[in-house]
Amino acid sequence: MTLPDFDRALETRLVTYCAIDSQSDETSPTQPSTAIQLDMQRHLLAELDRIGASDVSLTDYGAVLATVPATVKNAPTIGFCAHVDTAPQYNASGVKPRVHRAWDGRDIAFPDAPALRLGADMSDYLAGKVGEDIITASGATLLGADDKSGVAIIMTMAEHLLSTPGLNHGKIRLAFTPDEEIGRGVDPRLPADFGADFAYTLDGSRAGSIEFESFSADGATVTITGVSAHPGWAKDKLVNALHVAAKIVADLDQDGQTPETTDGRDGFIHVYGLEGGSSEATIKFILRDFELDGLEAHHARLQRVCADAEATFPGARVACEITKQYRNMRYWLENDMTPVDLARAAYRAEGLEPLSIPIRGGTDGSRLTELGVPCPNLFTGMQEIHGPLEWISVQDMALATRICLQLVQNAAR
Repeated sequence: MTLPDFDRALETRLVTYCAIDSQSDETSPTQPSTAIQLDMQRHLLAELDRIGASDVSLTDYGAVLATVPATVKNAPTIGFCAHVDTAPQYNASGVKPRVHRAWDGRDIAFPDAPALRLGADMSDYLAGKVGEDIITASGATLLGADDKSGVAIIMTMAEHLLSTPGLNHGKIRLAFTPDEEIGRGVDPRLPADFGADFAYTLDGSRAGSIEFESFSADGATVTITGVSAHPGWAKDKLVNALHVAAKIVADLDQDGQTPETTDGRDGFIHVYGLEGGSSEATIKFILRDFELDGLEAHHARLQRVCADAEATFPGARVACEITKQYRNMRYWLENDMTPVDLARAAYRAEGLEPLSIPIRGGTDGSRLTELGVPCPNLFTGMQEIHGPLEWISVQDMALATRICLQLVQNAAR
């Protein structure tokens, strides 16, 4: 299959998308969590209409859906999914994408952060990208290739299918979701609205990676109520909620089960938010493990530490609420590896040996798989995500686009 050079189309799309603010906000009760995500969705609606997609719609839960009609009968309906929101962990407002075309291997500088640099000595993967087109932000923000690169790849694939007569493929469904970064990307209505036999998220990193195993994940909120008293007359009266919080965080940090001390198949408990004062404080945690018994062990450990803190500070009340987020997609995919096998064949057709390493995180595919739409994760090339050094190679995105096209045509056979 001879394919055109997708580089410039992908570059243009990614630069355009990244410049649209679309950060999600876990503290918001709305769906989607921020109105600015709809700016990105409205842009995609117009673009999908322009390239000739069918069934283009914006759901009331904020997802954009569309169809590339089938050109052959009796082929599976394949879905492709990417999320439009950017991570709330780092500034993502006013992104200024920069293209380093035919990168020469020298350190990449950032005009809005002169002390920052991105060099080949910092990443073996980047060191192999000399001569390729590298896109970064300007240093003051993340880039947003997570996951606007996935959006760009899916849109470029769809445009090629719609504009190229004679390509054999089944019905292709597209989904662009909000709020993935805060664990709300898959509304319970999405699987039925999506209507795919199986699907792929485009939300992975290195070229060659295909992921069908993710963390199982829960969130936890610990609420501490102290005893308030005037500090000048506080002896034997005041119970400081922040002291209780400090004990909980310190106790959880003692035995190497935090993100900065774990890798591979290790799980962890991660504290990522603390707010409040001496009277009341709230701590936010995420709990991650590849196995459900490991996740349950994290539950028990957190609850035990909370109970111990409450006992250490008489008068304090410590409430620990744990909520389910998503589960390891392996539990379902290992029963039918058809979508994984199709992707692996497409990788090999493009000269890539597939590499499957468990994701130390999750994707919309984790939840879709649990809800009945098998959905492994394909690469886009994104690197150093959720921070100012985020970068991506345009050529990696083009390779991912070719693989998606190979995949849908293979499935039609």
